[in-house]
Amino acid sequence: MKTNINVANAPVEAPEEFVCDAPNSQVQSESWVSNLKYLVVGTLFGIVFVKAEIVSWFRIQEMFRLTSFHMYGVIGTAVVVGAISVFLIKKFKVRALSGEQIVLTDKKFSVAQIYGGLMFGFGWAITGACPGPLFAQIGAGFFGVVVTLLSALVGTWTYGYFRERLPK
Repeated sequence: MKTNINVANAPVEAPEEFVCDAPNSQVQSESWVSNLKYLVVGTLFGIVFVKAEIVSWFRIQEMFRLTSFHMYGVIGTAVVVGAISVFLIKKFKVRALSGEQIVLTDKKFSVAQIYGGLMFGFGWAITGACPGPLFAQIGAGFFGVVVTLLSALVGTWTYGYFRERLPK
């Protein structure tokens, strides 16, 4: 079964199983060489995570025990920078490096987001890791986090399998 998706004002047909709620609107494909920029940015991002102690299990535990402001300051700063960035992208109609228009669509609230957020928070508190820093933690030598990474992959697969039967 095929579904029409409006990508950058151009209807595109995609197989049903590949349709996502918020599809990537990038139209131009990139070669593997041009994808090296993502490797560089990701590596730098990981280094910043390690240097800022965002990947520290102890810092994450301090946050959940309410004994330190460090992580709240980092998260709060990220929220403010993100909000300003989205505002500027919308106001000045900023384009991607490739010249394509950046389209930010509104999201609908769902009660399932509450359940998902609670599950995410409990997992984060128990393991001391959320998906972003997992790879930085492994890169920093915390190899026990591989178990958390594998658990996240199994959880993602399980969600995909049961998605249609979960609360909307």
